[in-house]
Amino acid sequence: MEKLIESLSPHERQIVPFLREDVSTICKNTNLDKVSVFRALEYLGNKGVLKLDMQKKKRVILGVNGILYKKKGLPERRFLNLLNEKRIISIKDAPKLSGLTSDEFKASLGALKKKAMIEMKNGKIILNANPTEIAKKSLEELFLEKVPILFDDISPEESFALKALEKRKNIIEIEEKNDVKIILTEIGESLMKEKIGNEKLIEVVSSTLLKSDKNWKGKKFRRYDVDSPVPAISGGKRHFVNQALDYARGVWTDMGFKEMTGDLIQSSFWNFDALFTAQDHPVRELQDTFYLGKEVDLPDKKLVDAVKNCHEVGIGGSKGWRYNWDEADAKKTVLRTHTTCLSAHTLANLKEEDLPVKFFSLGKNFRNETVDWSHGFEFYQTDGFVVDENVNFRSLLGYLKQFYSKMGFDKIRFRPAYFPYTEPSVEIDVWHPEKKVWLELGGAGVFRPEITIPLLGKNIPVIAWGQGMDRIIMDFYKIQDLREMYKNNLTKLREMRFWMK
Repeated sequence: MEKLIESLSPHERQIVPFLREDVSTICKNTNLDKVSVFRALEYLGNKGVLKLDMQKKKRVILGVNGILYKKKGLPERRFLNLLNEKRIISIKDAPKLSGLTSDEFKASLGALKKKAMIEMKNGKIILNANPTEIAKKSLEELFLEKVPILFDDISPEESFALKALEKRKNIIEIEEKNDVKIILTEIGESLMKEKIGNEKLIEVVSSTLLKSDKNWKGKKFRRYDVDSPVPAISGGKRHFVNQALDYARGVWTDMGFKEMTGDLIQSSFWNFDALFTAQDHPVRELQDTFYLGKEVDLPDKKLVDAVKNCHEVGIGGSKGWRYNWDEADAKKTVLRTHTTCLSAHTLANLKEEDLPVKFFSLGKNFRNETVDWSHGFEFYQTDGFVVDENVNFRSLLGYLKQFYSKMGFDKIRFRPAYFPYTEPSVEIDVWHPEKKVWLELGGAGVFRPEITIPLLGKNIPVIAWGQGMDRIIMDFYKIQDLREMYKNNLTKLREMRFWMK
């Protein structure tokens, strides 16, 4: 016991005499804040003095309006008092006479009509209640008087009042708090019987202390407890999603690709038209794309005319989409739906002497999707392309297989597919062992002449792809629900392992 006493810190010594009390009382008696008290309790727990029983308890508290109404009365009470004086009020004059806001007035009418205390006829509000009914407090009023109150202590009648008040704005709130109970062990019971002084012990050995024996001679040093466990320290680190993106970025650069970047906001011209997506294609509808309601200028006229010509009559032997291309539609701004728009930008800026060339992009995109375990309205995608006279469809499959192999996927499959801007086209799936399903990660193919000729000035082989990153990250970290990736759960974030292969 002597060793234990000598190892106690000043804060631990302060709280030991009050360990039979609750945390609030300990704070009051010791003048310590809650953080200091909890830290001291944890240290005493590590030394076997006590155990902390943490229980979550719900409590009903007053909201902003609740605080006001507890003082001034509920809107229906104030309106009822006015009616008790006037008996009949016109609906038109009632809000001004009552001094209630529009929302409060509507809530008052609903509450009083529900209790049959008023009726409305010919544009007038008529009081139906007798003096006894008016004087009697409602369940809601009685409940407000008792708030704050523990959720477990609410009676059936009060529960009815709670449900009624919950439907109204900012009257009551429900909060969850940890209720902490201190349970003393045998060591703790013995420690409580000891006399623990508040003498100051030397806790730190410094050069200043050692300069003179007057500083330490005859004084007591605090005993260090090297056996007790200490709280884990979580060092700073990058978010695991950013780690994964950096890893993928490294894979592409190792394969000889240069990175391309661009804005999240794009014109419909770059996001759709330059990629030969018809202006009446379903993907351009509001249910799929986020439009921003503004317009931007289009690039140089030569490029715009070339894209327009591809859409209307075709190029390089194709027939185009056979419609009148609308320049106004191309000027609309959108949150980019894919990073393939960056490929279009980059291709348009390439010169003959730049070829052959390989580019990739990695960024966030937005689509108006129904959110579930495998879909979100924002997602990361990695795009890329290779411009080379000697590349072909087999080259494309080789690049993709190499990328997924380096990302940790051995079980992948390729399926024939259709995209407006590639031919031939393919979709890539990976096997999800937990869900027992094939997950589609993206599409790929060889860019059509309707893209390469306007953007590059000639029909040259360009293999390209757009692959989802979120599902790759889910697989590596064994995340079952896509939504878990973006929740700010600090405990889980600290436990996430580094992305390493």
